[in-house]
Amino acid sequence: MIVKKSKIGIIGLGSISDMHLKSYQKLEEVEVFAVCDLNQERAEEKAKQYGASHVYTNYKDLLANPEIEAVSICTWNNSHAEISIAALHAGKHVLVEKPLCRTVEEALQIEAAVRETGKTLQVGFVRRYDTNAQLVKRFINNGELGEVYYAKASCIRRLGNPGGWFADKERSGGGPLIDLGVHVIDVCWYLMGRPKPVSVSGNTYKKLGNRAHIRNLSFYQAADYDPSVNGVEDMANALIRFENGASLLVDVSFTLHAKKDEISVKLYGDQGGVELEPELLLVTEKHDTILNITPQTDNKSINIDEAFYNEVSHFVSCCRTGSTPISPVEDGLTMMKILCAIYESAAKGTEIQL
Repeated sequence: MIVKKSKIGIIGLGSISDMHLKSYQKLEEVEVFAVCDLNQERAEEKAKQYGASHVYTNYKDLLANPEIEAVSICTWNNSHAEISIAALHAGKHVLVEKPLCRTVEEALQIEAAVRETGKTLQVGFVRRYDTNAQLVKRFINNGELGEVYYAKASCIRRLGNPGGWFADKERSGGGPLIDLGVHVIDVCWYLMGRPKPVSVSGNTYKKLGNRAHIRNLSFYQAADYDPSVNGVEDMANALIRFENGASLLVDVSFTLHAKKDEISVKLYGDQGGVELEPELLLVTEKHDTILNITPQTDNKSINIDEAFYNEVSHFVSCCRTGSTPISPVEDGLTMMKILCAIYESAAKGTEIQL
């Protein structure tokens, strides 16, 4: 039986778009049908690379094509809401890169558009789709950790301010908190069972700038890198409290006088604990003895290519079956409430009630 292929459009062709394009290309039931970017030369190059038959420089023209069933939105954060809402009302299913948008108000508008149109919207919380994260989720759901009451996450870059739009608050909405923190906060919250957040206390710091003067160390630069542009924080930390009494402690940075880059995601329950990053490890007790258990898996830590493939495959499946994604718009809204509350708490120097 020949399966009708879903025709997909990709809006925004910066570096993250390749993760979407490569993943769609692996799916037999999908055709990478159209690409769109403000830069026509880049759009034509991507179309040639991934076999897209339609090239656009205006997303509205892409959305007007009735053959396109779904889109991935990989643009700057400040356009996520506008394009998502337009795509939904154009009858397209939407996979939008994280963060969902920049503000709670924008998130509420997107949520309303999802309700009004009945189309699928999946937020690109890619770490949820990592095979190890799903394994940990199964362990937690089956009670192996007991009551999960505390989580701790870090994503520290010592020299990792990409500059360009990442450092332009108008386009990004913020710095490492909204770019990196969203990943580790979300995966902790998801694994904790998505408890209702009730308060946030946060701090942000802008002390070091983008450190463009540093020699002898290479670092990632955005395509539109400009060392004179840096309107975002260097570093942020926060304590998030939940209605069930659990708490989450997080710190993230683009640049910090740290020995090395670090990432860690750890959760603790009354029956056991787990480290998802930097390497998968379970901690439990048996026969009055503490055990550190290393699950036997193909990947010790996150395989980002595989995680994106899982994410995109899940999105296509939800579009075709009408199932609700494991990262729905409601979770994108909650994450925006948390992130915006951290920024507000830092600005006001006080705890924010949600």
